[in-house]
Amino acid sequence: MHEIHLSGTDKVEKYEQLLPQLRGLIEADSDLFIATLANVCAVLKEHFGWFWVGFYWVDATKNELILAPFQGPIACTRIAKGRGVCGQAWAQNQIMVVPDVNAHSDHIACSSLSQSEIVLPVYNKRGEIVGVLDIDHTELATFDEIDARYLRELCDALTDGLNVPEMA
Repeated sequence: MHEIHLSGTDKVEKYEQLLPQLRGLIEADSDLFIATLANVCAVLKEHFGWFWVGFYWVDATKNELILAPFQGPIACTRIAKGRGVCGQAWAQNQIMVVPDVNAHSDHIACSSLSQSEIVLPVYNKRGEIVGVLDIDHTELATFDEIDARYLRELCDALTDGLNVPEMA
């Protein structure tokens, strides 16, 4: 499935239908951390037709992000804090919406097919960033404030519903 630029209303409807299902998936296997993250990636990629959906997890001992469950082509395995969109989202503790990755300073191109990206911090129950959710698309300007809002809700559901490991 390959979707290009849903209208705001269509996007909201898709998220409104999907989030309860994802919450159920998270709650059903709250003790299966890696498996649940893998299934969340699969659901998002299938539902929206995005190019790449995955998680990077914090390795605090090395001050870098490490590739975690994902769906899509091969990806970078390590990202330094502050580097690329993922490392910047982690370092700045903020959602990053990048309409054109080629125009973003310090973008790390795991794939030249990626054209737009959104990255959201994932927190543990103590409010510490333990990882990021990274989503890429092959079309420019795919992600917006609607995606940021609903994907933030998803990340909050992960924090609330999963036994998120503490940082090393």
